[in-house]
Amino acid sequence: MALMLQAVGMVEFNSIAAGIETADFMVKAAQVEPLMMKTTCPGKFVVAVHAEVASVQASVETGLARGGPAVVDHFVIPNINPEVIKALSGAVEPAGDAALGVIETFSVAACVMAADQASKAAEVLVLEVRMAMGLGGKAFCLLAGDVGAVRAAVQAGAVGAGERGLLVRRVVIPSVAPEVLRQIL
Repeated sequence: MALMLQAVGMVEFNSIAAGIETADFMVKAAQVEPLMMKTTCPGKFVVAVHAEVASVQASVETGLARGGPAVVDHFVIPNINPEVIKALSGAVEPAGDAALGVIETFSVAACVMAADQASKAAEVLVLEVRMAMGLGGKAFCLLAGDVGAVRAAVQAGAVGAGERGLLVRRVVIPSVAPEVLRQIL
């Protein structure tokens, strides 16, 4: 059964100490539940919370105000696709001969947003959202499906990150070699 979340909010910090301190303020500011609090490379900290939309918005606004110049990126996504949440916690196995889409971003928050937008734009499977560990602070998501759907999804997912200057690169591989897929997942 997929985890159903009304809204998810995330704030990404360039300081671990500032992130932990601000996480405390965020959780106390509104009735939210922590979804994830973790360090990422290079010395960043990510705080994600979930609850109903107004509470998540209040929590993220508190995070932005308290985090100040330590804030790298943020989002609030109402009705996030549950597949994105699954992909955050580990890779999902693709089925059959699929095209592979990759969206690479400069921040974790931009990547999660891109994965959500992509998954809502076309019938694709979100295989993984890899967050900044060993990636120099960058993140990427992997999408699979038929080539037309993957192209549409990658295009849609890259728009928001591109508009904010956080898109590194996007690619679509029409028929990814199974050996490549096994190595990257």
